[in-house]
Amino acid sequence: MNRCSRQEPHIAVDFRLDVALVHHPVVNRIGEIIGSAVTNLDLHDIARAGRTFGVRNYWVVTPYPLQQELAESIVRHWTDGYGGRVNSDRAEALSLIKISPSLEEVLAAMTQQDGCRPKIVATSASRQEKRTTYNELRQEIIEQKQAVLLLLGTAWGLASEVMDMADAVLPPIEGLGSFNHLSVRSAASIILDRLLGCRESADQL
Repeated sequence: MNRCSRQEPHIAVDFRLDVALVHHPVVNRIGEIIGSAVTNLDLHDIARAGRTFGVRNYWVVTPYPLQQELAESIVRHWTDGYGGRVNSDRAEALSLIKISPSLEEVLAAMTQQDGCRPKIVATSASRQEKRTTYNELRQEIIEQKQAVLLLLGTAWGLASEVMDMADAVLPPIEGLGSFNHLSVRSAASIILDRLLGCRESADQL
């Protein structure tokens, strides 16, 4: 199960896991469908987590042209511009980012790349039907080389029409208390570690 030790060299990864950060359609605190704004922190932090854990592409999904332009300008600064020249690690991370107007276009691009439709796995802060476990999905990604599109929601989460597209939903990330309102950046890092992180012993699975 992809165990490793700190003394071993890093191995090449060939996971077919893409992450999509969805800005529309998502919901607000009262359940209305909205579009959320692209943020600089989400671009940087999820890209860095994705590069650390072997994500293939990090899709930023927004239908709004001005938001697309904003995201593209940030990415260009850190990949082709001055930012990339002074911080090559950040350039490497942000090179994972692709901007797309819709999930349908993301699916079409992945299907063309892999020759098959990816398994769509959604995330949620509440328990949903169509559940899978982190260990089951980890095995599919690492051992079975399943192509997977992992959906992350902004605002107050993915709209029901997006959840309906999913083949499975991961359990929510929960602590011992009742508070459960992680940023999407924090949730992404925890999820990717559970799915793709190095495990030194069976006890850590």
